[in-house]
Amino acid sequence: MQIWELIPDWVFQAAYAVLALGVFCAFVRMVRGPSLPDRIVALDLISAIVMCFAAVHAVDTGQTHYLDAALAIAVIAFIGTIAFARFMEKRKGDPEA
Repeated sequence: MQIWELIPDWVFQAAYAVLALGVFCAFVRMVRGPSLPDRIVALDLISAIVMCFAAVHAVDTGQTHYLDAALAIAVIAFIGTIAFARFMEKRKGDPEA
């Protein structure tokens, strides 16, 4: 018997609900802004929450390949955040922006 088999199903349902609420709030922040850095942070938050979805689902189902997907999402989100930060840095130095 694995340790995650001892966790009741309502715990996973509550975790899914809280994560879905977090994605909704971050999506609202991404759409409404007010600035580009706010939208970038909201997009990064959404990717982190999706990574948490994958981790919770891996524990819920006992399938560890979802953890590999969460790791891949984390790496891609990190690279994307760095790319956005470099874009913002170059944009700040541009006198016509």
